[in-house]
Amino acid sequence: MDINSLLGTFLSSDSVSGVSKATKADNNEVASVLNAALPMLLKGAKKQSEDKDTAESFATALLSHGKKDTSNLSSFLKNVDLGDGSKIIGHLLGKDDDSVKKIAKSSGVSAKKTGDILSAAAPLLMSLLGQESASKKSDNNVALELAGALLKNVDVGDLIGDLLGGDNKKKKSSKKKDNDAGEIIGDILGALLK
Repeated sequence: MDINSLLGTFLSSDSVSGVSKATKADNNEVASVLNAALPMLLKGAKKQSEDKDTAESFATALLSHGKKDTSNLSSFLKNVDLGDGSKIIGHLLGKDDDSVKKIAKSSGVSAKKTGDILSAAAPLLMSLLGQESASKKSDNNVALELAGALLKNVDVGDLIGDLLGGDNKKKKSSKKKDNDAGEIIGDILGALLK
């Protein structure tokens, strides 16, 4: 799995549906929150992996989460630990509620529901990042740059193509879909290129 596949899995309809069932939020709310949150979550993961005070524990957490089987997203999310997810969000976005409130405002979903959605989705993101980092490391050494390395290796062209589902010029007939995808890509690229 590379970062493009990781993002595709995290934002997939199976993921959205699983988080929806885990939180009682509707699919549109979940998709809106995940799309708004992903740039901030990735930026938080990168910061955790590069900060000398958190890098070792973050790498250990990634390795632990990476051992969980995500091949069946429905089953994975059905058994998701919301308490663990809440702790992950605290690490990635900070302990205060400012980031969650920003995501809630951007997505148009209440702050409480946004927090629940993020708590359900965070273990999946950590598992996907952990699986990717494990595939790049064959030993058990703590990798201080796991998430940072993932994000530095993003192929922007492929990422845009994957998220749009192919050549953007061929998608003119579905302008609403393109606009939504364009906004998502803009948010993701804005976070990755800062």
